[in-house]
Amino acid sequence: MSIAKQSWGGLLAILRWTSVAVLFFMMVSVCYDATMRYLFAAPTSWSLEINSFLLIYIAVVGAAEAQYHDAHIRITYFVDKMPASVRAWIAVFGGLLGAGFCAVMVWRGGEMAFDAFKYGERVSSAFGTPMVIPYGMLPVGFGALALQFLIDALKAARLAIGHGDYPEVRDA
Repeated sequence: MSIAKQSWGGLLAILRWTSVAVLFFMMVSVCYDATMRYLFAAPTSWSLEINSFLLIYIAVVGAAEAQYHDAHIRITYFVDKMPASVRAWIAVFGGLLGAGFCAVMVWRGGEMAFDAFKYGERVSSAFGTPMVIPYGMLPVGFGALALQFLIDALKAARLAIGHGDYPEVRDA
């Protein structure tokens, strides 16, 4: 199991650093576009389109990392008042529900990417980005998120059946 944990952590690290690189590129390209637009009256034809797609990348790929670090925003007032075993079963149900939703997104995103590839779909702009690229981000990001939801559900199931201690409620 240690190799699987290390591999998963390594994959998440790769996704995290690619997200950082994408965010840096977005910052530079938006500043470049603004400079070209307002100082030289020559805006780029690609900046808005590329940055729109990269924003999708950051959102879907970053979700798995946020789930790994338990960093998503949620309201847990009532759940925190429940016994540890009930909280564990709620976490199991939530993890399975999240993984199920992500599985549907992987399936539908994969279909969209495949169709875009098969038919050669492109954005109708001067840059003409192939649509397989932004559509392909959906299965990757939601696939990683689905795996993290499953890992969380398995951890919670282990706690629910009594093979570990449920973490205490954190103070916000």
